[in-house]
Amino acid sequence: MANYFKVTDSIYDITEKYPELIAFLAANGFEPLKNEMMRKTLGKTISLETALRSKKMNVELFVNKLEDAIEQSQYSVSTGLTQMKKETGADVRIEGVLPCPIRIPLLERFEGWFNEKKDSFGFDVDYSLQAASMGLDHIKARVLEAGGNPEGLSDLYLSAGFDLFFDQTLMGQYRDAGVFEEISGVEHLNPDFENERLSLRDPKGQYAIIGVVPAIFMVNTAALGDRPCPESWEDLLRPEFENSVSLPTRDLDLFNALLLHIYRYYGEEGITKLGRAMLRSMHPAQMVKSHIKRGENAVPAVTIAPYFFTQMLDAKGPMIPVWPKDGAIVSPIFLLAKGASKEKIKPFVDFLFSKEVGEVFTSGGKFPSTNPLVDNGLRPDQGFMWLGWDYIHQHDIGQLIKTTEELFFGAYKED
Repeated sequence: MANYFKVTDSIYDITEKYPELIAFLAANGFEPLKNEMMRKTLGKTISLETALRSKKMNVELFVNKLEDAIEQSQYSVSTGLTQMKKETGADVRIEGVLPCPIRIPLLERFEGWFNEKKDSFGFDVDYSLQAASMGLDHIKARVLEAGGNPEGLSDLYLSAGFDLFFDQTLMGQYRDAGVFEEISGVEHLNPDFENERLSLRDPKGQYAIIGVVPAIFMVNTAALGDRPCPESWEDLLRPEFENSVSLPTRDLDLFNALLLHIYRYYGEEGITKLGRAMLRSMHPAQMVKSHIKRGENAVPAVTIAPYFFTQMLDAKGPMIPVWPKDGAIVSPIFLLAKGASKEKIKPFVDFLFSKEVGEVFTSGGKFPSTNPLVDNGLRPDQGFMWLGWDYIHQHDIGQLIKTTEELFFGAYKED
């Protein structure tokens, strides 16, 4: 990622150079910056690093988010991305969020393809594919504004996780009304995801999955002590791992997937045990560098993280990756298309399901692709844990997310 500024630069200088960061900073604890006078006075006297440390924020992670926001803004300018407002009047609207490690290379390929094809479409297209770190609130707000009218929805959505696409107040109501249709035409998914153990193909033909974010363990052998290395999700729920695990509670897509799968296979007791296991919430990028202890029991013995972060581990350090024997928990990357728009959006769906995009997923970010032509580079023992479509269709997933969150944080706070 590029270096756009120094952490020792004043907040005023940074926001003068990148005014798009004012709103982002204001929304993340620095609300006084919305006042131009405060920004020009106080902002000149304090560096970004000092401001973040005063609020006990992780400097490295926050800077990464700021740089994501800058790149997102710059890409929007260079590619003509809109804010997806209804008044744009475009015939086709595409929006979603992409995992940060693959967002830029995927957008570059999409932009090249789009520029080559757009004159042949015969209609206007607006698209906005933002970084997953920016969250889904902007998409949710537009879905709520639609008020149950499918005309108010975009024509194609792309995002990881279960929250947006299954909540009855969001996409769930449109799913039940038959608004969405799986139009890829792919007969069989990659054998990693369509075999005797699992199938990511929606039998109702509404949802498509183009890739997954697998959740695995990163084990700190120095902090493990005399405990055996956990090899499965069941191992992680044992009493010896209470107050020993870091979970990505701020990464809602992955966190919700964890809760749903643990509940599916281990029930309320499993969620309670997982809550008791959490020592702290830590971003995986922090955990990769956290093997230096800062006090007794300060470092988690195990971090649950996306498979991508194993690429950042130091081979000489105490951190080792462990792919659970009962399977890496799957946070699917969904592609949701409006059936009424299928003739216009079919080329976009074909592109996103293509081998080219699948290889960006699996090589650039270690997010295995469902495209049958892609080699995900997985060993036979690297399987997956999946909710199952029957379970998804038989439960209110949106409500289940709320229920499991309450159980989890109730157990964590109680402990």
